[in-house]
Amino acid sequence: MIPRIQKRGQRTLGLLHYLYGPGKFEEHTDPHLVASWDNNAPDPGRDAAATLKQLQQLLDQPVDALNATDRPKKHVWHLSVRNAAEDRILTDQEWGDVARSMVVAAGIDDPEQGTGCRWAAVRHAEDHIHIIATLVREDGYLPDLDHDAARVQAQARSLEAELGLRRLNKGDGTSAQRPTSAERHKAQRQGRERTAREELREVVRRAVAGATSEAEFFGRLAATSLLIRKRVAPSGDLLGYKVALPDDRNKDDKPVFYPGARLAPDLSLPRIRERWSADVRDQAPATAQPDSPAAPGGPATARRRAASATWTAVLVVEHGQDEVAAAHIAAAGEVLDALAKTSAAHTRRELRDAAFAFERASRSRIRAERGHDRALRQAARDLVHGGPALGRGEDGATTAMAIDMLFFLITAAAHWHAKKGHAQQAAAAREAAEHLHAAYRAAAAQPLGALYQRGRRLGHPLLQRQTVVLREALPELSEQILAEPGWYALAATLADAEAAGHDPAVLLAGAAGRRELDTAESVSDVLVWRLRRTAGLPADTTELAHSARTADRSAHRSGQRVPGRSEHGRGRA
Repeated sequence: MIPRIQKRGQRTLGLLHYLYGPGKFEEHTDPHLVASWDNNAPDPGRDAAATLKQLQQLLDQPVDALNATDRPKKHVWHLSVRNAAEDRILTDQEWGDVARSMVVAAGIDDPEQGTGCRWAAVRHAEDHIHIIATLVREDGYLPDLDHDAARVQAQARSLEAELGLRRLNKGDGTSAQRPTSAERHKAQRQGRERTAREELREVVRRAVAGATSEAEFFGRLAATSLLIRKRVAPSGDLLGYKVALPDDRNKDDKPVFYPGARLAPDLSLPRIRERWSADVRDQAPATAQPDSPAAPGGPATARRRAASATWTAVLVVEHGQDEVAAAHIAAAGEVLDALAKTSAAHTRRELRDAAFAFERASRSRIRAERGHDRALRQAARDLVHGGPALGRGEDGATTAMAIDMLFFLITAAAHWHAKKGHAQQAAAAREAAEHLHAAYRAAAAQPLGALYQRGRRLGHPLLQRQTVVLREALPELSEQILAEPGWYALAATLADAEAAGHDPAVLLAGAAGRRELDTAESVSDVLVWRLRRTAGLPADTTELAHSARTADRSAHRSGQRVPGRSEHGRGRA
């Protein structure tokens, strides 16, 4: 149940015309009263003899009885109460009871005292009602409406339990403004998947992901199709900005602009500036990452760096101070935005949906202490500058690696929010994790399949040696891992690590020990990516396997030994 207090107005009759009218898009059906301050109040929707003017005059009587100088400038209070789409249809009587409880909670009326304001609840759709009230009580005093929004929200939670409706999460005032019904209808009419406000928020978030200056931020915005207007002080200082979609126009055929703060609280120019203006003098330089087999600065390199920064951030979110954890969670949203912007088509939709959902989880009442999140923001910047990734080869495999690490970071963020009582943010993070899981499956299918086939082709002695390594390094998890299909991919990875000069047992114990694996659907898959990232191994082994097979055939023809292979045999496990 979603109660929303609208802006106060001056014209009672104007609002009644809207409530009893056809609606802006002919969406109103059968407008009628379900409750009011007076059981005998006229209902223009069901009584042919009643008029809107009569209802307006009765509602305004206490206001008109005051001297003009004593009347509130905006005396019309308006509350809409809407049910979730999956809720059952309430009866008129139930909606009437909802209206009565809401006006009491808000401070509009108190039947026990008998000196409340006059109000009426109009239903013109199955899933919601509107309550109109005039803000002068019967005794001539003004109502106490301090914190009325918080009180009606609390009442909504109580009504959800009482009426058996979907239990919505309590907000904390940090969410982005929801699209209005007019914006939603306009999007439907124009065939848009999302409203203009939501599309603009996504584009601006992508433009700010990893940006390090105003010039870079506005340069990215200018490269999009958005219309941009800047607000400049007489001194020449930039004060703010607003953006519009070129084809989103009002009735006068002018673009509809949205200031950054109306897109999301953290997209105002001052809040964006905080991302790159934080004092980082005491922060250690970012740790260099293992070289990637891909070209320096390419998509694969950027994804490896993002995976490493993300893995470090998991530990910060789980064990760091709240303000620092909040900064890393906010920066995780930038990494998601950047990854969604630059990934291949087969993962882009789920990554985009993950970023869209996680946007709500990136803010809370705990103010982020910026600067500590520099590594994650740099990872987002690397992703943007690395350019679009292919859906195959090292690009595709490192995308799976980055998504895997992000899944654990977003899951850690969900747990962090849940512990802090941030219900909406925790739910948003869990939704984002579901989309990441789907994106991971799409990205990991080919590279893990190639590793699986290589693992199945390992010589029996070599496979047995990796089994011993596994049982010695992870005795409590070994039987579970050996029963997973992904064991063969892990065995191939352990063999690659050994061939590269690493101690596979040490790598394995370290990869498993740095964080719990209970949330992993496949422990072996998670360990594959952790090992390949830590050891700097190629994420995609298709070409490696092809080269190895070619070398084996050449060695067989010439009678030469291939290091690391001939001494272990060629038999299948």
